[in-house]
Amino acid sequence: QVQVVESGGGLVQPGGSLGLSCTASGFSSDLTAIGWFRQAPEKEREVVSCISIKDGETYYRDSVKDRFTVSRDSGKNTVFLQMNSLKPEDTAVYSCAVGYDMIACLGQAMDTWGQGTQVTVSS
Repeated sequence: QVQVVESGGGLVQPGGSLGLSCTASGFSSDLTAIGWFRQAPEKEREVVSCISIKDGETYYRDSVKDRFTVSRDSGKNTVFLQMNSLKPEDTAVYSCAVGYDMIACLGQAMDTWGQGTQVTVSS
């Protein structure tokens, strides 16, 4: 029984920062990737960032490179997404998910998804 829970969403002004946390439990070592995804109203869900539990490899979509940082805490089964220099176009529901590997993450073919947390960037 894999469970994924996100937290940390909220309202922030443009240029501000926000941190999201994802805690996963109940999964075995065959699931090696954790990803952050987002979906805005009437838009398709997109990959924000992926991180490999196996070797620490990371991926960021171009629009968030140099602004977002993903990190992991294996002892607590937690992944953190630090979001800096936020823009209104970052507004979306952000979801965390666990999957088999980085390829699965890039393709959004993940095994278990969290409930999502709202991030709103507005003045």
